[in-house]
Amino acid sequence: MKEAKGAGALMIIVPALNEEAAVGQVVREIQEVMPAVPVLVIDDCSTDATAAVARFAGAEVLSLPFHLGLGGCVQSGYRLAFELGYDYVIRVDGDGQHNPRDIPRILAALAESGCQMVIGSRFVDPGQKYTSWVRAWGIRFFRTILWPILGQKVYDPTSGFVGVNREALAVFSRSFPLEYPEIEALVVLQRRAFRFVEVPCQVRPRRSGQSTITAMKSLYYIVHVLLGVLVNILKFEPHRWRR
Repeated sequence: MKEAKGAGALMIIVPALNEEAAVGQVVREIQEVMPAVPVLVIDDCSTDATAAVARFAGAEVLSLPFHLGLGGCVQSGYRLAFELGYDYVIRVDGDGQHNPRDIPRILAALAESGCQMVIGSRFVDPGQKYTSWVRAWGIRFFRTILWPILGQKVYDPTSGFVGVNREALAVFSRSFPLEYPEIEALVVLQRRAFRFVEVPCQVRPRRSGQSTITAMKSLYYIVHVLLGVLVNILKFEPHRWRR
C-alpha cells in the first residue's frame, strides 16, 4: 500500500471474513466508481479464498494473522491509513450490501460539513427501509438510548457504511471498540466533542453468507453494546476534549 499523495487523499477499506462469493464484485464496483482510489481489503483470517479473490479483483489485501473480529479488523485499516497519511477513509462492507455509488456522497459530506464522521444511513431518507424486523427493533431501541447521550438524533446507529476524516482516524487508530463497534464509536466521538452527520444511502440484500447478528444473538448484542456505551461514558478524560 502506497503512502497518500496530496491533500484530501482517500482510502477505502473493506473488512471481510469468508466473503469469497461477494468481495470480488464489491472491489470491482468500488473501482468503477472511484478508479483512482486505493482499495484495501482487510481479511480477518478467513478460511476461504477471500484474500485471493480480493487481490485478483485489484484490491490491496491486509491478511490478519489472527481473527480479531470486526472492530479489530476495521481498526487495522484505520491505523494503516493514518500511518500512511490519508485524510479520509470510507468503510464498505465486503458482503455487497453497500452500494459503492454512494461513496462520492459520503466523501463530499466529509469534505464540506467539517464533521469527523459521516454515516451512510438507511433511514434518514424515508424511502429506504431495508432491514430485518429484529435489527429494525434494535435500531429503534438504540436511537432512543443514544439521543440524550449524543445530543442529536441518529437514524442509523448500526450502519457500517461510514466515512471518517483524519481527526477521527487519529483517535480510532489508537483505540476502537472491538466487537459491534458502530454504536460505541459514536460515543467515543461524542466524548471528544466531535460531530457526525448522516446522508441517505442505498442498502442492498447480502450477496452471500449470513449476518452475524441473528435473532438468537440479538439479546447478547444489546447487552454487550449497552455495557460498552456505559464504559465509554464513564471514561472522563478532560484533557482529550477538543476546545
